[in-house]
Amino acid sequence: MISDDVMELQKLFYQTHNYLNSEKKDSILVLGIGNYLMGDEGVGVHTIHALSKIDLPDNVDIMDGGTGSFDLMPILSQYPLVIFVDATMDNKPAGTIDVIYPKFAADFPTVLSAHDVGLKDMIEALEFQNQLPKIILVTVSITEMIPMTISLTDNVENSIQHVVNKILNILNKITIEK
Repeated sequence: MISDDVMELQKLFYQTHNYLNSEKKDSILVLGIGNYLMGDEGVGVHTIHALSKIDLPDNVDIMDGGTGSFDLMPILSQYPLVIFVDATMDNKPAGTIDVIYPKFAADFPTVLSAHDVGLKDMIEALEFQNQLPKIILVTVSITEMIPMTISLTDNVENSIQHVVNKILNILNKITIEK
């Protein structure tokens, strides 16, 4: 259960950042999804932390999306393109990186990690409202979720710089049409 304090902080975050009133039509959002307290499952958030330490183009925003709740919908709908970074349990070796270009919620892998249902539901809701941005999904394979740790296994930790490089490569190839 989420405490009232956390809910108020979340409301304050959205109010002070004013995403709903900003013009993001020429911007790209890189969104890390995952539970930071579940080991490898938090690789998307760890990737956002790594991206925060480098210079990115002015039209690129980064965000820790946590476990991808419906609260992200008004933010995502402001961008023409969102690059998701998320863990997946797809029976591939830990640290395997895939880049997927889903067009609909049904195109998302069925084996995203613990927050899979909420993320797909959010995408379907955006699709239903005709507010779904273009999506690029960068997944990192994990083999287990370890509760109450922020540490990553070696293979997943070593994949983060490769994920960052893939994202930078994608960003270098993208132009937002005005």
